[in-house]
This record gives sequence, structure tokens and C-alpha cells, in this order.
Amino acid sequence: MTTAQRPGTLPRADLDLLELLADGLPLDAIGRRLDLSERTVRRRLRAVCDRLGFVAPIQAVVWAARRGLL
Repeated sequence: MTTAQRPGTLPRADLDLLELLADGLPLDAIGRRLDLSERTVRRRLRAVCDRLGFVAPIQAVVWAARRGLL
């Protein structure tokens, strides 16, 4: 984990993405649920991780869950 500034909230679309990931859905299933391609899901997860300063999406999931955002 880096020391990048982490906002108190994320856009609802990002939280929806992290919530589905936290539910254990594979990326293709997340894409179907959100009407996105798997590639777009990967890209959006990378953008969320970059914004929050994390390397892995699970870190973003844990961060959001600990703050009661999920």
C-alpha cells in the first residue's frame, strides 16, 4: 500500500464494481451484471486502484469495506 491520498468516498459506479468483486464474482460475471466488457471491468478496477494508490483490487475492496462503503 502506498501513501497516496485516499478520498472518503468513491463514485457509486466504482463502489458497485468493488461490491461485486467482494461478493466473489469473476470479472466476466461482473461485466455482465454491469453491462460492460470484461476488458472494461479490468480497466476500471485498475483506475480505482491507481486512484487509491493500491496495487491489487482486493486492497481497494478491503479499504472500502473497512470504511463501511460496501
